Amino acid sequence: MNGAVQTVCHIITKLELGGAQQNTLFTLSHLDPSRFRAVLITGEPGMLDREAEALPGVDFHQVLTMVRPLRPWRDLRALVSLTLLLRTLKPEIVHTHSSKAGVLGRLAAWFAGVPIIIHTIHGFGLTPHQHPLIRHALLAMERIVARVTTRFFAVSEASRWQGVHLRLFPADRCAVIRSGVDLAAFRQARVDVKAKKQELGLGPAGPVVGMIAPFKPQKAPLDFVRMAELVHRARPDAQFLLVGDGELRGVVEVALARLGLSSRTRLTGWRRDVPEIMRCLDVFVLTSLWEGLPRVYLEALASGVPVVGTRVDGAGEVVRDGLTGFLTEPGDVRALAERVLHVLAHPEEANRMGRNGQALPLEFDIHEMVRRQECEYDRLLASLLGKREYRKPCKSPYST
Repeated sequence: MNGAVQTVCHIITKLELGGAQQNTLFTLSHLDPSRFRAVLITGEPGMLDREAEALPGVDFHQVLTMVRPLRPWRDLRALVSLTLLLRTLKPEIVHTHSSKAGVLGRLAAWFAGVPIIIHTIHGFGLTPHQHPLIRHALLAMERIVARVTTRFFAVSEASRWQGVHLRLFPADRCAVIRSGVDLAAFRQARVDVKAKKQELGLGPAGPVVGMIAPFKPQKAPLDFVRMAELVHRARPDAQFLLVGDGELRGVVEVALARLGLSSRTRLTGWRRDVPEIMRCLDVFVLTSLWEGLPRVYLEALASGVPVVGTRVDGAGEVVRDGLTGFLTEPGDVRALAERVLHVLAHPEEANRMGRNGQALPLEFDIHEMVRRQECEYDRLLASLLGKREYRKPCKSPYST
């Protein structure tokens, strides 16, 4: 077994256009093929399914009964299907992402006798906005599956310590591996800003305040609309850009019309040219109510764009308040607007914040993220084999 190619199977609920999904696809397509066989299992159909199917060297499977909402009978069918599939695939490692796949995938891996079970915490499915009974039930389930989990990865120190506080694991069972982005691609992006703004429906003059996020309750897009109203009152020349889509698009459009902001706001839907779009922004805003580590913060900072966002989970580990942007409490729309207006009114400070943001350390690079995961895989496989050295040990200045 030592030196043989080991099968690593990632399981995620839905391949939507999100940070966890994109990073999972990047990881699978960049694992060393001489050491690892990459397998992906996903559930209900998503925007990135075709991209996943086209990944060279990645074995792709779908279990369509695995869906995001709680559906007890359907969830049971998904658990049985996952277990049978894993018994066929016989992976050495199962690595799960997202709440539903995290529970069903880890249970299935345990039932299938998979020796190494890993879960990445991109953010907890437990939120203060849930009914207490639901929250307690979800926490109980998380504690059950934690007992069959070999190793946890967290995308932020905040998530790691939240897991410790929730009594899911001791600190030494969880490594912090950042949800990285291609820093070089964002730092080196070149774009004709005037032409890009025209393509996006923006005017050539007037600052642009933008957000890139799914239109769902977690991201609170209506808070962006309310913030935009306050900014518009003080800066009628400001333009607003919303990139994304989702279940709340209709209510966002209604709110923009009611507040007289439709002509000042562009809704682009989903876009794949994020590095170019970032170059058109004067301020990047994120109104999330909860997160693990907002990957889009990294994209904005690497692009040299000041960030004004909410102080959720790992946000403070990326955005340095007053140095690369400003953080406010979730839901505090007035504070968001005040910080945006401050950045727009102080262009020299904004430029300095942009330069500071581009100096993100290597731990936030997506290639380092893959290398760290490979190191963890090697270490766990070495332990499984009962040998002192499975391969040359990986060393990283970010090891936990």
